[in-house]
Amino acid sequence: MDTPKNIKKNNPTSDGRNKKLYIIKIGGHVIDNSENLHYFLEDFSDLQGYKILVHGGGKMATELSHTLGIEPKMIDGRRITDIETLRVVTMVYAGLINKNIVAQLQAKKCNAIGLTGADANLIRANKRPVNEIDYGFVGDLDQTSVATHKLSALLEEGLIPVFSAITHDGKGQLLNTNADTIASTIATALAANYETHLVYCFEKKGVLRDVNNEESIITRIASSYFETLKSEGVIAGGMLPKLENAFKAIKNGVKEVYIGKSDELKQLKAQTFGTKLFE
Repeated sequence: MDTPKNIKKNNPTSDGRNKKLYIIKIGGHVIDNSENLHYFLEDFSDLQGYKILVHGGGKMATELSHTLGIEPKMIDGRRITDIETLRVVTMVYAGLINKNIVAQLQAKKCNAIGLTGADANLIRANKRPVNEIDYGFVGDLDQTSVATHKLSALLEEGLIPVFSAITHDGKGQLLNTNADTIASTIATALAANYETHLVYCFEKKGVLRDVNNEESIITRIASSYFETLKSEGVIAGGMLPKLENAFKAIKNGVKEVYIGKSDELKQLKAQTFGTKLFE
């Protein structure tokens, strides 16, 4: 595949083994604000080497649901995805948001390609079984979900994959899948061939000792210190499962995980971005 001269090459060499790869996940706090998204994508485009972007959906899916007369259903912060909701999130996540990000990255000379898990069978999920709650058309991932050789081939061609939070079951059914989970699953799957660095961008500067004090950031957390912070109740609530998933990824080969504020992404190069999690 020929790459135009004015497009930034994504691959530092033709051999991806042990080369640095960033998997970066962004959420609604970036997507819902065009100015925030613009500056984030500027910093993302300047990041050298292999990189993959994973995005969620923000408020757009909820707003479109209301416009179409579809009442969004949430339980414990998780969206119930019935068939009508699935149509909405597919239109918004895989369509409007994904292609807007790809177009902006192309304008910044980043040769991005917008994807769902269904494209080239890159990410296959299993429909979540019905237990106490029926989440509808929601997909769960495992260690076999990612087609690593195909995804690596895209990276080696100099392309920058941009994944929306839509996967499929291999039987023709699209599924809504948590973007955090997609990012960590991709990072783990590619860890054997790349030095993978997983980056979660959200609205805080990092993991905070005091949630009411933005300056109380904990800059480094090793796995042993994580257990201490849990026992002290410093890490609790919604941050707890995020960090548990992060350390699970580290135990499965991911080099390190960063959690920090999206508008500080340029600090990643100096390793002063947010909170660094490591073994």
